[in-house]
Amino acid sequence: MEDILQLNEANWPECAATSYPALLRLTQVNNIFIQLIKECVESYGLQSSDFNLLCSLRRNPPPHLLSPTDLYQSMLFSSGGLTKVLIRLQKEELIERCENPDDKRSKLVKLSQKGKLLVEEIMPVLHKRENDMVAALSAEDLAQLDDLMMRIMQSMNSKGQIYPTRVQFMGASKN
Repeated sequence: MEDILQLNEANWPECAATSYPALLRLTQVNNIFIQLIKECVESYGLQSSDFNLLCSLRRNPPPHLLSPTDLYQSMLFSSGGLTKVLIRLQKEELIERCENPDDKRSKLVKLSQKGKLLVEEIMPVLHKRENDMVAALSAEDLAQLDDLMMRIMQSMNSKGQIYPTRVQFMGASKN
């Protein structure tokens, strides 16, 4: 990243003068974080989209049951092939499909006991890796970083433009 910034300064000063190095660094940190998640969940035989879906179910109250529409809306990261992910996770017995009493055309998605145990096993490992990633920051630094990120998001949302609410994982097209 520092090389990119130095090269811009030396060879493209008009770009360097109007760029925000903090946003370039944020992009790099985000890419590292996404790779960290990907490597962690893949070590458990899951794809990032699988883990995202399991987490979305787990963070909802028991019995961890959602309609496909509600599930998609609760996901932190976009999952382009939700149907494929559902089929894969059902085959692995990590989710169950249940009749929807409100809509006979769709089936509800429920986190199975096996899926619950798996996601609860992965999350502390992932949190340990996240802690390692931010180890150089104090609690106050992290609070300030969180505040700054929230302010940027609020500013973006207040301008009337539509921004993606979910992040697309690199390589997530394998769904």
